[in-house]
Amino acid sequence: MPELPEVQTILDALAPHILNHNIRDVTLLWPPVVDRPEPARFRAWMQGRRVESVGRRGKYMLFRLDDDRWLVMHLRMTGKVRVVAPDDPLRPHDRLIFHLDDGREWRFEDQRKFGRVYLVEGPEEIVGKLGPEPLSDNFAPDYLARTLAKRTAPIKSLLLDQRIVAGVGNIYADEALFRARIHPLRPGGSLSREEIERLTGAIKGVLTQALAEMGTTLRDYRRPDGSVGSFQNSLQVFRRTGEPCPSCGAPIQRIVVGGRSTHFCPREQPLY
Repeated sequence: MPELPEVQTILDALAPHILNHNIRDVTLLWPPVVDRPEPARFRAWMQGRRVESVGRRGKYMLFRLDDDRWLVMHLRMTGKVRVVAPDDPLRPHDRLIFHLDDGREWRFEDQRKFGRVYLVEGPEEIVGKLGPEPLSDNFAPDYLARTLAKRTAPIKSLLLDQRIVAGVGNIYADEALFRARIHPLRPGGSLSREEIERLTGAIKGVLTQALAEMGTTLRDYRRPDGSVGSFQNSLQVFRRTGEPCPSCGAPIQRIVVGGRSTHFCPREQPLY
């Protein structure tokens, strides 16, 4: 699933192609891609609308329209977007097409059909319960200490809870925990103040680096022009099961935490 760095990279590449353009029409190749309103009304309301601004909250892309409604898009596991000429051949998993006023087409592609699009009066309808942005000043050691206090769930699971911190997913949770030298099964409430400070800094550091490297391409993630990110070349533990730890040489281990594959160094990240 695209996480914060991938979603922001996609949005930055997409914005110049759609900002201040009108959406002439909409083709719903797979109507369930629209979560709300019902597809026929979605199409009618989108016709003639202009994209006035773009933004991101967590893993959601936000597009403010000229009637003050908001188009909200979540790519989920395999969603992709691209802007192409109208004669560009359709792909088997294209689900939605926005026909732009200059003739080009903004297409939403999603192999696994988990991605969703929403048209709402305000973005808070969709993103209102998300936690703070991890690269904002609101995500600070004091906040994380308060939030984790007395929590018995594994810290890995807590980092994936979008109500605690928005935009962190499996890749960057593993990488941040390694940088902070914290075992993924540690109960959240057991972390010391020093560990919380290390973890806060590690989350910010790994996301900042991943943004600079245009995200992580392992399989599905692509920018709108089809190009890939490069942070996969900087991964230290994620999907490196059995490989030597870059710090100590111990084999990287894989466990399952909350149903998610989790990678760590047992020597650098001891449980006790």
